[in-house]
Amino acid sequence: MNDFNVASTADLEQHNQPQLFPIREVAQQTGVNPVTLRAWERRYGLIQPQRSAKGHRLYTLEHIAQIRKVLDWLERGVAVSQVKPLLDEQTSTHSTENSPWRAQQDEWFAWIEQLAERKIDTGFKQAMALYPPETLCQHLFLPLLAKLQQHWTATDGARVEQVFFMTWLRTQLASRIAQNNRLHNSAPLLIVALSEQIMDPELWLCGWLASYSECPVRVLEWPIPAPDLILAVNRIQPRALLLHGSQRLNIEQLKKSLIGVTCPQLLAGQAVLIHQEELEEFSQLTCSTDPLQTYHNLLNLKLLQHY
Repeated sequence: MNDFNVASTADLEQHNQPQLFPIREVAQQTGVNPVTLRAWERRYGLIQPQRSAKGHRLYTLEHIAQIRKVLDWLERGVAVSQVKPLLDEQTSTHSTENSPWRAQQDEWFAWIEQLAERKIDTGFKQAMALYPPETLCQHLFLPLLAKLQQHWTATDGARVEQVFFMTWLRTQLASRIAQNNRLHNSAPLLIVALSEQIMDPELWLCGWLASYSECPVRVLEWPIPAPDLILAVNRIQPRALLLHGSQRLNIEQLKKSLIGVTCPQLLAGQAVLIHQEELEEFSQLTCSTDPLQTYHNLLNLKLLQHY
């Protein structure tokens, strides 16, 4: 069946959906060629487009957003055969479509598009005065970041927005971690990045949440070789080591990194979803996929109490 023909007016009216796109247009919007889109549908069940009366594939805006999520996982180094369960996991979490927070998310989204730093500063101060960090993370930052990531992937020229907001977010979270650290002199939580991502917002959200307990936080946001990691642990003497990864990991390198580490060890980030089966052999690791789960794990393990 030829999917390249533009869907007819009759096709669209029959489906009663004004925003349906033929495969050629979806390929142009996403950069994924039609052959690949068909393979994702038939072999992996990643996308299930509608069909016109003549059998042509028709894609909704939701399908296009799903394709971009697939691309995001592929960019993290995940094999296409492993993407579907990761998408299913994402769908089951952070759903705020009908949340009263939606208006605030949309407001922040508009400020970021405008590069309106002063408005974001004011909005953040007001939110911090009204809500605890855990609530802001769950209902504002995580849903907002998910929406922004889709927008940045789909929009030409959005790089400046991404650099602007990621710089702002890192500055704000790091500043608050530093302020909270001054209040405590006990052994810190050491957070170490495993991914090469320039600014990983979820890494900093983990540190930000933990810093509001009676726990200083030290962040090493660039990956370091295994010998240097054990050196850092020996010098800092942390209460726990939290490794954070958002991309595919070298599992053998991870094993080497943990040799000689005697403090409690945790692994957080999307790497946990990517390597679910391989991580089963790491009995010493407490794993979580997002900052909220990580924070709750730290609380449950009593690692955020005053030492």
